[in-house]
Amino acid sequence: MTAGPAESEAYNGLRTAEVTLPSRAYWSDAEYQRDLDAIWYRNWIMACREADVAQPLAYRVFKLGTQEILIIRDETGVLRAFHNTCRHRGSQLCGESEGRLKARLLTCPYHAWSYSLRGDLVRVPSKSLPEGFDKADYPLYPVALSVWRGFVFVNLAEDVQGSAADVFDAGSAEVSNWPLEDLVTGHAFRKVMNCNWKIFWENFNECLHCPGVHKSLSHLVPIYGRGLMARHDDPEWALHADNDAPEYSGGLRAGAETWSEDGRVHGPAFPKLTEAERRAGQTYAAHLPSMFVVGHVDYVRTVRLVPLGPEQTELVAEWLFLPEALTSGGTDLENIVRFGIQVLEEDAAICEINQRGLHSLRHEAGVLMPEEYELQRFHQWVRGQHAQALTSTSAENAR
Repeated sequence: MTAGPAESEAYNGLRTAEVTLPSRAYWSDAEYQRDLDAIWYRNWIMACREADVAQPLAYRVFKLGTQEILIIRDETGVLRAFHNTCRHRGSQLCGESEGRLKARLLTCPYHAWSYSLRGDLVRVPSKSLPEGFDKADYPLYPVALSVWRGFVFVNLAEDVQGSAADVFDAGSAEVSNWPLEDLVTGHAFRKVMNCNWKIFWENFNECLHCPGVHKSLSHLVPIYGRGLMARHDDPEWALHADNDAPEYSGGLRAGAETWSEDGRVHGPAFPKLTEAERRAGQTYAAHLPSMFVVGHVDYVRTVRLVPLGPEQTELVAEWLFLPEALTSGGTDLENIVRFGIQVLEEDAAICEINQRGLHSLRHEAGVLMPEEYELQRFHQWVRGQHAQALTSTSAENAR
């Protein structure tokens, strides 16, 4: 769920019945491959945090669709990314999902071609080399890498422009007052959901489901309990324009400070937050298609998505804290984490219910209600990504 667009003197809701993406977009093998080719293989995708590859020679293998990307910190401390593929005959270079190299070389386990951590081919064990063979012509296949505030993104496109910082969702809030680079992981949660990745993003982008699905969250954030995300989602918002009660203005219930089972802060609060950020209770920044960040008063929650198939998506959530919050002994992690996992489990369960119903032979597409204006924007983004990919492919074929 997003926090909604910046408030303006206008109603947010849709005024006409808009059609959803077709049902086949959520379960068809062909549509899944289309999503991979047009979206996941052409955008910045969050792979891990810098802290996951903090030491020289540390590596992570990130799997996306059929692709394996090797993220490694070289001996000088520079992060690099390559396809996990040897240039000889295409063998996998690293079989483990993470680790630390014993030497400053990447050596293929099949025929022992060896590469520097910059990706240069430096050794071929063959007794002789073909005439004209130049090792400089066979480096590892590079993958574009971008670091945004401690988060590592990769992009499989060959002609990457810009960086991960350039493409946050337009509705995202500013999270510069949260010290993201300095935070450490207090808890991680992994779950494979039996739903298409787009189903989860759609659920994220509306709160019509909140009163029925998220009882505890709706109690904590009263406007969610009304099925709304922001003041201007209510067609009669003007009647309550001067009412700052949380059920009309947003924010947490009276007396609550953060997302936790009891609504209380359970660790040191971030010192640079504005009063508005503290009062809001949750500040969202979304980076389509792979992750979002939620800033709270005393911790940051991140959620990363990776598609595993047309009807399976891996979700990885992390709760990030100031280092002193985890060493002082005064932070009640369970109070915080249990609440967050409850919300994620509720979302996952309802997304799976949504997924199962989409196989009806009669259901070709759905219809959006006025409160689902963010879903329409998401659908427009998906359609636009497909159109851009088609245009790029046509241009490449015409060359």
